[in-house]
Amino acid sequence: MKNLVKAIIAIAVVCAALMYLVNSLDKTSSQGGTDILTVYNWGEYIDPALLKKFEKETGIQVIYETFDSNEAMITKVDQGGTNYDIAIPSEYTIEQMKQKDLLLPVDHSKIPNLKNIDEDFLDLDFDKKNEYSIPYFWGTVGIVYNPKMLKKDLDFTSWDQLWDPSLKGEVLLVDSAREVMGMSLNSMNLSLNSTDSTELNKATDKLIKLSPNVKAVIGDEVTQLMVNGDAPAALTWSGQAADMMYDNEDLTYSVPNEGSNLWFDNMVIPKTSKNVEGAHKFINFMLDPENAAQNADYVGYSTPNKAALKLLDPEVIHDERYYPSAEVRKNLHVYKDLGKEKIGEYNELFLKFKMSLQ
Repeated sequence: MKNLVKAIIAIAVVCAALMYLVNSLDKTSSQGGTDILTVYNWGEYIDPALLKKFEKETGIQVIYETFDSNEAMITKVDQGGTNYDIAIPSEYTIEQMKQKDLLLPVDHSKIPNLKNIDEDFLDLDFDKKNEYSIPYFWGTVGIVYNPKMLKKDLDFTSWDQLWDPSLKGEVLLVDSAREVMGMSLNSMNLSLNSTDSTELNKATDKLIKLSPNVKAVIGDEVTQLMVNGDAPAALTWSGQAADMMYDNEDLTYSVPNEGSNLWFDNMVIPKTSKNVEGAHKFINFMLDPENAAQNADYVGYSTPNKAALKLLDPEVIHDERYYPSAEVRKNLHVYKDLGKEKIGEYNELFLKFKMSLQ
């Protein structure tokens, strides 16, 4: 009997301890929402010093995680395993996230620094009135190349120059269906948002003809390969090209005349955010002119912050490789969300092209 009483008392003590622990964890979790900000961003896409500055100014600890594709980002946000407070997707992905009801509206009254954003980058089709997103960076897709390594005098004012026989085994391509398929479509003066299967198959056939010139289809490694002089030309994004040109002055960048992609990455607040107030503080912080200029200088991509432009190197902001004029931008096009089925077709055709490289 005594043993039974002791057992009951022991169980009661354990239960009480467990209840105390659960309550403590719940309390810590609820407090953590306002003391912690979880940011989900592309790799090397922010100056780390700014994260520390934000923490010092607000007392909010930043947990920073990275992704390498819009598709990986939206999948993880949709699964809800991590309560991200800030994410930085591209324009067509923002459309998808809106459709999936994954975003919270942005309260513009809490972002007074929104006044610093150039009006050309506001109220765009993928998010009218910027209800769910605030501009972060923008740029283009083009060709970075080393004139000293070319066997012919090519300036890549046309996409078709990538098909030149003198470039056999010399061209690097980013491992992205939209960019590579879009490049081929543009080279035929077709829309990089085409949903016409006949056009998409023509673009694939043309890419297969490019196969002899392709050295590799790769990710971030393209930067070091171009800097080291392992290839004379590569399809890439403007900001990535800027990094390459900084490390190798022989490199330059061109956006072909047939047109290309004009992309935007914006800050959003996922619906699972536990620190919505902190998320607004972070967005407003990043839109401060000094912070935006520091970030643009560190990352190398173009800032939509007109107030920050005054603080950047004039040679950079007047260089149309980084900041193409409004006239040039008329021939550039923003990716649209083509829907799951059509994106699947893009991916299948891109895989068909990559198989032709073997």
